[in-house]
Amino acid sequence: MAGQLTNLTPGMAIPFGGDRVTMVSEELAAAFTAGDRLVVVQSTGDLLRIPSADWEIASAAVGRAHRAFTRLGGCSDQQITDFYEAFARRLTDDEVFAPIAEANRADVEAAQARGRTTTRLVLSDKMRTNMVEGLRTWRDASSGRGEIIETVPHKGWEAQLVRSGLGVVGFVFEGRPNVFADATGVLRSGNTVVFRIGSAALGTARAIVEHALDPALAETGLPEGAVGLVDSPTHAVGWALFSQPKLSLAVARGSGHAVGQLGAVARQSGISVSLHGTGGGWMVAGPGAHASSFAKAVRNSLDRKVCNTVNVCAIVRSRSAELAPVFLDALRQAAERRGVNPKLWVTGADRSLVPDEWFRSDTVTRAEGEVTEPITEVISDDGLGTEWEWEESPEVTLTVVESVAEAVELFNSQSPKLVASLIDDDPVAQTSFYETVDAPFVGNGFTRWVDGQFALNRPELGLSNWEGGRLFGRGGVLSGDSVFTIRTRVIQNDPDISR
Repeated sequence: MAGQLTNLTPGMAIPFGGDRVTMVSEELAAAFTAGDRLVVVQSTGDLLRIPSADWEIASAAVGRAHRAFTRLGGCSDQQITDFYEAFARRLTDDEVFAPIAEANRADVEAAQARGRTTTRLVLSDKMRTNMVEGLRTWRDASSGRGEIIETVPHKGWEAQLVRSGLGVVGFVFEGRPNVFADATGVLRSGNTVVFRIGSAALGTARAIVEHALDPALAETGLPEGAVGLVDSPTHAVGWALFSQPKLSLAVARGSGHAVGQLGAVARQSGISVSLHGTGGGWMVAGPGAHASSFAKAVRNSLDRKVCNTVNVCAIVRSRSAELAPVFLDALRQAAERRGVNPKLWVTGADRSLVPDEWFRSDTVTRAEGEVTEPITEVISDDGLGTEWEWEESPEVTLTVVESVAEAVELFNSQSPKLVASLIDDDPVAQTSFYETVDAPFVGNGFTRWVDGQFALNRPELGLSNWEGGRLFGRGGVLSGDSVFTIRTRVIQNDPDISR
């Protein structure tokens, strides 16, 4: 018989995954009260408590967005176009932007006081400009709503396959203020959106909503709730958002365990998922690699740490004596460009390729500042899947393989399957690499090209790797115009048609 969960006791056994059991901790039991919800992550056994207040906040936001979605169909494409321009115009107005900038300064100061990195938190002039450019890109983009993709004619009638909005899209973003421009892209194709931003940027988010976003919605007559902020700093509100049955798509951006956990919560709630999670590009130098091209590809893939930064470099053994020094020099140049020392990891069997001077202890610049540690350390052969989350000092793994085919096997078994690049002038080798490497993004140069705006001229909502399998019916770049469904409409001209 079903009942209401009102309390938990320490040591209570909770089944998960069909044949496993996890136990309730004393801390969880003490915190759980009547009205709270317990989410059991079936893949890991994680027990997630959602306080009732967080559930209500997420439920109300999704409810507003769902009601707005039913009304958005009655709004014109011109209204949506006008919204993007109205939003962009407010962000360019210094008077309107002043309280947003002040809120961002407060967020940055608070983060610094807690010893957190603020690299992506600062709403700089460049970020402000990029937000405006992103909004105006959506302003000028075609809608796709109502587009007839295919018509199947019959005698006296026809069936049309029509592109239509999917529904409510939920986002959980890291603490970057520019996500607003990204998130609103789904309006272009007829969807509404609810998002939760990292707690570090919540003050900035509130100011953008109050001074720019909500006024732009009101000015252009789009329904209230078409774009909504889940106004809570807790992680639990993200779990609550991704548990809402009225959500059509869950998008999580960030990295590591938290993103995977959010994706698991959404999947077991029956919600489609796009995860911008672990990344780290892999670069392979093949037998036909040109040394100069290889050096440039390495250097240009290490300008900053994001998901498409090169993380592992594999050199075929026949070229390793020549190309390992090229790689090390490119890594050093990438670090010098940032005014820091590099950090290198090398597989044990390949240690001899790295000069002894690279194994000295020196300063490596981490998120918390300069720390003293070895510049180079040895990593196990089965540790190539480790993604280095560096802040200032470029960090990368070097390994040697017998062949490009072996590098592909290592990528397919250990990497998160995001981006793979082969540096080799042989077109036959490039074709073989593309056909065998299990990655959504494949190239022959630097890895940092993987970006919706850079590669496709579309502001991206997120990138999806293939760690959880290939994606059904779409590419790895999630953009506003790729969030849609297909409706079937029949136009009957002959009233006598029957089965």
